[in-house]
Amino acid sequence: MGQTLSEKIIARAAGLDRVAPGDVVTCRVDLAMMHDSGGPRRVAPILEELDAGVWDPDRIVVVTDHYVPAVDAESARILDGTRKWVTANGVRNFHDMRGICHVVLQEFGHLKPGMFVVGGDSHSPSGGSAGCFMFGVGATDMAGVLVTGETWIEVPGTHLIRWSGELGTGLSAKDMMLAACAKMGLGGAEYQVVEYTGETIDRLSMAERLTLCNMAAELGAQTGIIAADEATCDQIRNAGGDPGAYEQWRGDDDATYLSDSEFDATTLAPQVAAPHSPANAGPVGDTSGTPIDQAYIGACTGAKLEDLQMAAAVLKGQRVSGDTRLLIAPASTRATAEAAADGTLAALTEAGAILMPTGCGACAGYGAGVLAENETCIASTARNFKGRMGHPTSQVYLASPYTVAASAIAGRIADPRDYLTAAAS
Repeated sequence: MGQTLSEKIIARAAGLDRVAPGDVVTCRVDLAMMHDSGGPRRVAPILEELDAGVWDPDRIVVVTDHYVPAVDAESARILDGTRKWVTANGVRNFHDMRGICHVVLQEFGHLKPGMFVVGGDSHSPSGGSAGCFMFGVGATDMAGVLVTGETWIEVPGTHLIRWSGELGTGLSAKDMMLAACAKMGLGGAEYQVVEYTGETIDRLSMAERLTLCNMAAELGAQTGIIAADEATCDQIRNAGGDPGAYEQWRGDDDATYLSDSEFDATTLAPQVAAPHSPANAGPVGDTSGTPIDQAYIGACTGAKLEDLQMAAAVLKGQRVSGDTRLLIAPASTRATAEAAADGTLAALTEAGAILMPTGCGACAGYGAGVLAENETCIASTARNFKGRMGHPTSQVYLASPYTVAASAIAGRIADPRDYLTAAAS
């Protein structure tokens, strides 16, 4: 019997010929990623109590993204502690205020197909877009990894999600993912793997694949993953990395899957998830006309360069409603620079968008852009849990950058196809 892609990666990391779902194995970690919120400030006290150092500083990546830029003395203290820990432990792969960790990992070529990677963040499945098995761990487990270079895992089964057909105007991977959340539900793949495949996936850019793997976390999955292809390798090489022999890292034809779901991109409408769950998703027509106070384009899943370009395509020549504020927090400084160079930022700001610093920001309820009592927001973020972006009575709807931008123009939830079709005619 064949093995899935994830089973092959875990078996290699465990030094075994094969593994099966339910096996508990110890794996060597190829890379460990932490950020300023859950990283040094959480693991340093544990390491100090153990009187232990890190196993290999060159296999550790640290990114500051949650508390940047510092907005108060406590934020500044956390960032200062992170910087001092990195220096003290000889960690050279330190990306300070360069962007959100999941985006930065790939921009700097840290990932390659077949790697077994742990991250100190729940959206660590983003690394699966590079053909890695990457999952999130808490501070205690991360401390164990930092000391030993190993961690344990119960081998998960895999849910296969197949996408066929071509996405229409004004649709993106975010719409695909919200449709999957609606069908499978939160926890629909709890502690398992979601592997994306099919002709639609093959045509997606690497930025769009990151969105799919990132939001596997909303299905409760341990990770999301996409088998590497030439597009994967091109991105890794362009970032200065080495993709290696990627052909070996794909599932066998006779591998066993927990489920095999079919989705048709051709019939997909823009999706909007109502409060307070990504699983509350449905066609934009279900919620269109809902008044909004704020539109937010940010987060690892919603503010990459391609996401900003989607929003600009809708906003060019338009104006944000006088009753609505549109906030843009690019996912990385590189995305900001490239968006400035190609005219994307000009299109956004000329329409009335407010440009904010790179970082996790309001997506995780940090810094500027959080919501007041009873305010309504539509966001390109991954989560809309109650109180996550501000006051517990605030209402957050999730959508693609296309739909967020269209809603900012209308001052209410709106279908982006109306604006894109008008611009093309």
